[in-house]
Amino acid sequence: MDKTVIGMLSTDNLDLIAATLDHVMAELESPEYLASLLNVRVEPGWPPGEYDRNAQEFFLDRLKEGGPDAAGWYTWYAVKRGNQSVPSTLIGAGGYFGPPSNQGAVEIGFSVMPSWQGHGYATEIAGKLAEHAFTDIRVKKVIAHTAPENMASRKVLEKCGFFFVCINEETGHNRFEILQRTDKDRTV
Repeated sequence: MDKTVIGMLSTDNLDLIAATLDHVMAELESPEYLASLLNVRVEPGWPPGEYDRNAQEFFLDRLKEGGPDAAGWYTWYAVKRGNQSVPSTLIGAGGYFGPPSNQGAVEIGFSVMPSWQGHGYATEIAGKLAEHAFTDIRVKKVIAHTAPENMASRKVLEKCGFFFVCINEETGHNRFEILQRTDKDRTV
């Protein structure tokens, strides 16, 4: 991976790489430029789903405002690890909408390229992001929103331990949460 990587998380099949300002600027220039920085293959049609140019520009602005300490609280690139015969491939993106709020909440989102959907990668991304958020002592809960008709995202969130809380009256989206477990919540 490139020298500007400041954070990487791993799942069974993926490496999640925290986006830096350089990554997002490269991505906005061209997906191929981002792929060269990450040393991965990128498929036509990048970026996936709701991780569109508006989202990329939002994250770019947040990274500019927050400086180096902001990296890790926004975009994470999901890379399917390769091997000797298959190159590593950029298959999706996920991340947070910012650092924890004063109430200890962070919100996650995730998108996977269509050709990689249905293989459990979204679950790996969402699960690892929620797990990683709780490594920060300020985080008390992780939230996510999904459109009511997006049953695939709902299933991903439920597999990761999120539970339905309510419908956002402004957007009509379903709100899901997962709370940090305390030692007294754990069973032996």
